[in-house]
Amino acid sequence: MSTSIRNHLPGTIEQIVSDKVVSEIVINTAAGPVTSIITTGSVKRMNLKKGDAVFAIIKATEVSIEKESSARD
Repeated sequence: MSTSIRNHLPGTIEQIVSDKVVSEIVINTAAGPVTSIITTGSVKRMNLKKGDAVFAIIKATEVSIEKESSARD
């Protein structure tokens, strides 16, 4: 497989919570847990299950920064 997205985090599926339309997939990665929301149809088509080795492929269009202000600011 080939993709233009650069952020690939290998991991293992820890949990899948599904309803009729969408599913929440929690993936344990070295960077910490990553949660993905995909269609339940995709879960079935890909035959995803807990314990599967997968990649979390992340494409962020925006990254925001927040800083708590200190008394000196």
